[in-house]
Amino acid sequence: MTSRLIYGCMGLGGAWGSSHYTEDDAARAAEAVYAALAIGITRFDHADIYRGGTSEAVFGEVLASRPGLRDRIWIQSKVGIRLAERGLGARYDLSGDAIRSGVEGILTRLRTDCLDQLLLHRPDPLADPAEVGRAVVRLLDEGLIKGIGVSNFSGAQMAALQEHLPVQLAANQLELSLGRHDFVESGILVNHPEGAAVSFPHGTLEHCARVRAEVQAWSPLAGGRFTGRTTPPGDSVGERAEADLATSDLVARMAQERGTTGEAIVLGWLMRHPAGISPVIGSSTPERIRACAGAQEVAEAMTGPEWFALFTAARGRPIP
Repeated sequence: MTSRLIYGCMGLGGAWGSSHYTEDDAARAAEAVYAALAIGITRFDHADIYRGGTSEAVFGEVLASRPGLRDRIWIQSKVGIRLAERGLGARYDLSGDAIRSGVEGILTRLRTDCLDQLLLHRPDPLADPAEVGRAVVRLLDEGLIKGIGVSNFSGAQMAALQEHLPVQLAANQLELSLGRHDFVESGILVNHPEGAAVSFPHGTLEHCARVRAEVQAWSPLAGGRFTGRTTPPGDSVGERAEADLATSDLVARMAQERGTTGEAIVLGWLMRHPAGISPVIGSSTPERIRACAGAQEVAEAMTGPEWFALFTAARGRPIP
């Protein structure tokens, strides 16, 4: 069975802000990719901004060093964010020229002739949907991409863009995790005062289900927040810190009972949701990548009470 997990390559390629990477960076990238392959992951996620492009460049080295690997894996990347230009920290650009040049740069760095899927990284408030559609059609017609999706779009934004595309948007990548659980709250807090504080775009998962767009989750492990991989932020005090500790303890207990890892529990919780969520794991540490291997089994075995227990613990208070 093909793994639902996707390996996110944002951690590969040396330091952020540098246009170079070392031989050690290349070796570490290869180790991470091979660890992902070893647990059945065959899908790899990129973006043209990751590490300033070196994430894709170092991945291209891995492909070049292992003949036949490209034919056995699936690659997606993203365009639409521009960093540190004209005195701005970031801006979004989904103009036709930006989409085209972004894809051409990606293919050069990855040393491949096509992407299996292109994602539009962020909604651009100045984008003309018709222009976006024309750019995507040309890329599809020329065989430079095989599919198109989005990232961080609402369901309404997906629907508006879809009117200008000849193929179905195949995916939406969103931040979803046990730590960022507002995708659940957007549904259960309908007609409740607490719902006013939920930022997740209501109806987005329902839209994806209706049009059969895959839901991909970025940062699905919440930065190791519940698996002992990171220290809570310095301002994580009071009720929030207590909730994180209680959730971490519950994750550890469930992992021990099942003979698995905390990572598998956290990912399994996400994958248990009927939206069919595909986590994009971003660790560059082989040990942690391997720790994700049992997520699908956890998802299939997790009961409703167990799922709600984790959600309630992470929420820090009972659901209304």
